[in-house]
Amino acid sequence: MKSLAELEAIRAKTLERVAMRKEGDNAIRVVVGMATCGIAAGARPVMLKFLEEVQKRNLQNVTVSQTGCIGMCRLEPMLDVIVPGKEKVTYVKVNPDMVSRIVAEHIVNGRPVQEYTIGAAEGK
Repeated sequence: MKSLAELEAIRAKTLERVAMRKEGDNAIRVVVGMATCGIAAGARPVMLKFLEEVQKRNLQNVTVSQTGCIGMCRLEPMLDVIVPGKEKVTYVKVNPDMVSRIVAEHIVNGRPVQEYTIGAAEGK
């Protein structure tokens, strides 16, 4: 059993993390599908390239994370770019060579790369 002081320290640390998340609510999120189908299609190098680009550009307001199956295996690797106050954009059949353009045009300049999106893949 933890002592009362240890439990209080855990509680304080958890509350600090929650507060940081709330402050970071204006952060741009990149969520990469990393289920078995995504990994098999090449999602891991895509995610690593995103992490590299975000670090290289020192983008403090961008978080890169992973999720499980998005549900459309034929379009993997897939990822979502979520900008607060805007509609989520889903990119499909992403490869590492596409990442720099997505970061530059969408994340930095606010213009989604339409030809890489799910709408373009489905002919919309």
